[in-house]
Amino acid sequence: MPRSAKTAVLTAHGQPSAPEGQEKALARLAQQVSDLLPGWEIRSATLSSPGRLEQVMQDGALVYPFFMASGWFTSQVLPKRLQGFRYDQLPAFGLDPALPLFTADLLKQAFQPQPSSRVDKPALLLAAHGSARGPNAAEATERFAQVLRPLLPDQDVVTGYIEQAPRIADAAQKLPTGSLCLPFFAQSGNHVTSDLPSALREADFTGETLPTLGSQRGIARLISQALLQAALARNAPPSPG
Repeated sequence: MPRSAKTAVLTAHGQPSAPEGQEKALARLAQQVSDLLPGWEIRSATLSSPGRLEQVMQDGALVYPFFMASGWFTSQVLPKRLQGFRYDQLPAFGLDPALPLFTADLLKQAFQPQPSSRVDKPALLLAAHGSARGPNAAEATERFAQVLRPLLPDQDVVTGYIEQAPRIADAAQKLPTGSLCLPFFAQSGNHVTSDLPSALREADFTGETLPTLGSQRGIARLISQALLQAALARNAPPSPG
């Protein structure tokens, strides 16, 4: 008999120094997903709240990593924390194949029309975390940017990182008027509220900084679709072989 796919657990890194705020933000997102999936139970837990993930977890759940890339947290921390449970883990939020098109549609509305006589195109600065530990985070961001570029032919798409080169301050220097910064983050922790604004001030960036990608309207629907697809795949009969 196929396992039930009616319970899903959204999990994110959270903010270790102040876990309550990001825990509440993730719970609000879980409620939005639940509203789109009648009959499902959508739970949430950040890794920064001690013991919470284990408390909300149950056998047979789908685990949705609200992370921008697959790395140490999704491949090492989560399996260790969930040892003893039976579950299926989805790809990280930032790897959702529907995310680039969603982002392009969002940005087409955010960019202001520019005079046709302009030589320099406004740019999108995709500001991401990166990592000094390994290449996965930056590689996921660069792949995302590569898919996004042909979807935004009227804008240049550049990347910048908090923890590795090219640094955000370097990438943001001398970007044309009308450029935007999109934080390629799932949640709005200290990197987004402190490190990113500091780097943009250092670069004298004059454009607008949008809310994090993970906080945009419509993300709950994207997650709900990923959960439905995972449930269908789980319960599909095995292919003859």
